[in-house]
Amino acid sequence: MTERVNTDAAASDSPVFNERGLIPAVLQDAETGEVLMVAWMNRDALRLTQETGQAHFWSRSRQTLWHKGATSGNFMNVREMRMDCDGDTLLVLVDPEGPACHTGRQSCFYRALDRERRVSGYGGKGEAASSGSPGAGEARRGILDELFAVIRDRKRKRPAGSYTSQLFDAGEDEILKKVGEEAMEVMLAAKGEGDERLVSEVADLAYHLLVLLAWRGLEPVDVAAELRTRRR
Repeated sequence: MTERVNTDAAASDSPVFNERGLIPAVLQDAETGEVLMVAWMNRDALRLTQETGQAHFWSRSRQTLWHKGATSGNFMNVREMRMDCDGDTLLVLVDPEGPACHTGRQSCFYRALDRERRVSGYGGKGEAASSGSPGAGEARRGILDELFAVIRDRKRKRPAGSYTSQLFDAGEDEILKKVGEEAMEVMLAAKGEGDERLVSEVADLAYHLLVLLAWRGLEPVDVAAELRTRRR
């Protein structure tokens, strides 16, 4: 059983809600195309999403409206909303301010099913394998989030023997010095060495820039927000 938002059942531009008054919403990163999460909207959640420009959902477990990011700060800024051909599923294109998943991952879809179980359709509950190789979105963005989480943890705990801890102990001047050194290494690699060396040096520079952000109490999402502002 489904019902449309309005009384015009033939209207092609009206979302179709199920018998519980809900419609699934698939959130996709508008820049990378990565699928971030799936949640449910009721009429109020859809209205609030359209009015505020940030994703709102209906929590089936808590039976209440849910503003994504209200407690975590990981808001999903809506760029565009689309319906599928039947009108019973929404595609929400967003600019995420941080990870979509409660685990801290950029996307909720970070686990790969075992190939044999996926093909055969058998194998008990079909648990997801977590060994894995990251998907394209995970490689593009998730690894930076994971690395930054480790860096912040090192800043807080300062474990002995950690290079990151040593940088934080040394202070801002040492961190800035390392950023400058790594930037020079990038230029030298670009001018006289191969692509593999260049990628390695860029990775070193990226790491030290993340350390600098953490030292200043900033996050990669702050840089992303600035880039989005410039793009607009």
